[in-house]
Amino acid sequence: MLVIRPAKTKDVKSIRNLVDSYAAPGQMLSKETVTLYESVQEFIVAEDNGVLVGCGALHILWEDLAEVRTVAVKENLHKQGIGHQILEAIIQRAREVGVEKIFCLTFQTEFFGRHGFEVIEGTPVEPSVYAELLRSYDAGIAEFLDLESAKPNTLGNTRMLKILA
Repeated sequence: MLVIRPAKTKDVKSIRNLVDSYAAPGQMLSKETVTLYESVQEFIVAEDNGVLVGCGALHILWEDLAEVRTVAVKENLHKQGIGHQILEAIIQRAREVGVEKIFCLTFQTEFFGRHGFEVIEGTPVEPSVYAELLRSYDAGIAEFLDLESAKPNTLGNTRMLKILA
């Protein structure tokens, strides 16, 4: 039976293995184990009979803006709705915390498009917010801001945005 739930620290090793399976062929950014522990509270996981089969995270960037990160499902379980359930749980969490816009950088434009994300250009924040975000050390924020230092990480990715109603 599939269960969608908040991640626990005991899930980090399984999240790490799942991320690595996508990072190796360049489909996802690799993450340090310490980073996964630091952000475990951002993650939603899918568990099937006690085995972690998918994950995804919501990273708050600003008062009204968050990023969907690290959405992954075991490759042999694609097309079974697991990614859909994870993403819907992330979107629900975004609504609960008051976020109005969610963005992602992805190769999976069709998947995110089916969930109401639209391709965008640029960075959808006011200049004053952009300036504040520049102070962050988070690599994902550097990618969001399209900083030169993050360009190697984002080559080929598409920037997408969903406005929550």
